[in-house]
Amino acid sequence: MYREFKREVESLLKLALEEASYECSSLELEQSEHADISSRVAFTLATRYRKSPDSIASDIVRHICIPSTDQTLIADVVAMGPYINFYVNDTFLNATLQRIIEGTTRRKDTRDIKIIVEHTSANPDGPLHIGHLRNAIIGDALARVLVRSGYRVETHYYVNDMGRQVAVAVWGASRFGLSTEKKGDHAVVDAYIAANRLLESEAKYQSEVETLMQRYEKGDVEVMKQYEVVVQRCLAGIKASLQRLNIKHDHFIFESRFVRSGDVERIIEELKQKGDIKYEGSAVMLRLEGIEKELVIQRTDGTSLYTTRDLAYHRWKSERCDRMIDVFGKDHELVSQQLREALILLDVKVLPEFVIFEFVSLPSGSLSTRAGRYISADELMDKIEARAYEEVDKRRGDLSAAKKREIARIVGIGALRYDMVKVSPDKHIMFDLEGALDIEKKGAPFIQYAHARACSILRAASERGITASESADLDLLRANSEVALIKKLSMFEYMVDNAAYELKLHPVARYARELAESFNIFYKDCPVLNTSEELREARLVLVECTKRILGDVLSVLGIEAPEEM
Repeated sequence: MYREFKREVESLLKLALEEASYECSSLELEQSEHADISSRVAFTLATRYRKSPDSIASDIVRHICIPSTDQTLIADVVAMGPYINFYVNDTFLNATLQRIIEGTTRRKDTRDIKIIVEHTSANPDGPLHIGHLRNAIIGDALARVLVRSGYRVETHYYVNDMGRQVAVAVWGASRFGLSTEKKGDHAVVDAYIAANRLLESEAKYQSEVETLMQRYEKGDVEVMKQYEVVVQRCLAGIKASLQRLNIKHDHFIFESRFVRSGDVERIIEELKQKGDIKYEGSAVMLRLEGIEKELVIQRTDGTSLYTTRDLAYHRWKSERCDRMIDVFGKDHELVSQQLREALILLDVKVLPEFVIFEFVSLPSGSLSTRAGRYISADELMDKIEARAYEEVDKRRGDLSAAKKREIARIVGIGALRYDMVKVSPDKHIMFDLEGALDIEKKGAPFIQYAHARACSILRAASERGITASESADLDLLRANSEVALIKKLSMFEYMVDNAAYELKLHPVARYARELAESFNIFYKDCPVLNTSEELREARLVLVECTKRILGDVLSVLGIEAPEEM
């Protein structure tokens, strides 16, 4: 309902500005602790019209006429100094709950726009680590937000099966073999680490890796079979890790397909014709306007590079979508700039949008798969689930071991996912396992517990033969904590649409926490079952609505909503 309320505010404010003879390109609306929506437009107008902001705000308010109809959502508008404050009415409050109960909170219009979101795309040379997790979780949650906002979304994992790292893993597998006792990605990384150690101590083997890369790019059947065994084994392990995180990609796109199809060769020839080309020996480099570092598009030995193949992939994607979004780590920021500029040279109409995230670290220090110093995503998930189990076992001794494990999994993975999106992607994260699970720190377990509490109230009511009734008198819900909770519920779809527009998830994570806080205050202030029959019915409707929206916002973040904890 908040969207509708804001639209009505915009309409009335625009009309008032016209009638008061003020011109302004922005209404400068914002959320405020003093009102349901506030406008700062008087500040902007003050300089232009050489009046005080206070007098302009008062003048505008005098020209606002709230419609006297049953449909209006505005109760009052007041000038508070330079601010113009708008307040919702009872119609807004009741309609918010009615729409949730009726299941009509989703936007009625769907956006006929297809978006391809590429995320994770870790090299198939070993298991995912915590840095990959932030990429995967941001990408997955972003796709969920876009779907909820009405877009058609397709998720891609771009498989770098032609890079040197994979060649080293394949070479290592041929020399040292792959363990049959380990998960596929862990078996591959053992071979990869062992191969790197040997290559660093015996430089003579470097040529074997280079030959392997050349043979694979040329389509050597024997080498292709070697690659397939290693890459598929590794990807099977990665997919299993992603499944634990509640992440599934629609398509795994192999970069080698663009070499085999001739797309990469065509890209190189086009850039030679259209671009500012520089040669260093036989290597081909592309100068790009505004970017100091040249983009190497072909090696001295004639083989292609990751960036060249990535250009072919992006042109292919552009023909299959209306928008494409890439989730990249900070170390790919230069690459993203080069990629975009080169695609402009190639006359690609749908250009990529980038969500760049800063790195994640653990108290134990830096991560390096190449040197064998890393904590895999599997190990991290095992640790957080084990720690969550300890807490569940301590609090819920009445449950079976299987039920405790299920709750520990839901809480542990939820805590991991939430902590990866609760912070703006441009900020570094130091992931603290204990802090993520601490319910007092108001992360995912805090939000999940609010959902479980709502479920518990509804179960208790059901056991007494009481259910939330659609005929309940919602006008009874006017205590401060009730009104605050209803207003918070009204904002869910608005927050999702904003996140889809800005491609930022942390406001949704913050909203989830604030909703849980608001529910807890209501629960403390307002008895639900032990009150009069009429008020009990109305409060059960509010609890049911809160349960639904808490479940929805957790789902948008890819977090399971437990019914008990």
